[in-house]
Amino acid sequence: QVQLVESGGGLVQAGGSLRLSCAVSGRSFSSYGMGWFRQAPGKEREFVAAISWSGSNTYYADSVKGRFTISRDNAKTTVWLQMNSLKPIDTALYYCAADLGRRPLPPSAAYEYDYWGQGTQVTVSS
Repeated sequence: QVQLVESGGGLVQAGGSLRLSCAVSGRSFSSYGMGWFRQAPGKEREFVAAISWSGSNTYYADSVKGRFTISRDNAKTTVWLQMNSLKPIDTALYYCAADLGRRPLPPSAAYEYDYWGQGTQVTVSS
C-alpha cells in the first residue's frame, strides 16, 4: 500500500511563494513517477507538473512553466512543488500522485496515476 500526504498549502498574496510537500510511504518510492495536479471549484482536475522516478526528467503545464518547480529526494521519499509568482488563478486544491509504471516520463493524465493524496489547499489573494 502506498500512502501520500501533502502539506504546505495556505493563503498567500499574489506574487508570493509556497512550497508544497508530498511525503510518500512505500517500499519502492525511487521507482515511482510523481505528479502534481490541482482542482479549482467547479473545474476538472488538471495536470501541473511531473517528475520521473530518477528525477532526471520533469515537465510542466504551460500555465505554470517558469514559475513552479518540481523536485524529489528519493532518500527522504518526498516530492516538492515550489510555487513562485503565484496568481489568483493558481487557487485550487493541490494533489500529489504516484505512478508505479517506472516510465521515462510520468504521464500528465490523471487516470494513469495509481495512488493519490488527500490534497492541500492553496489560496492566492489578489
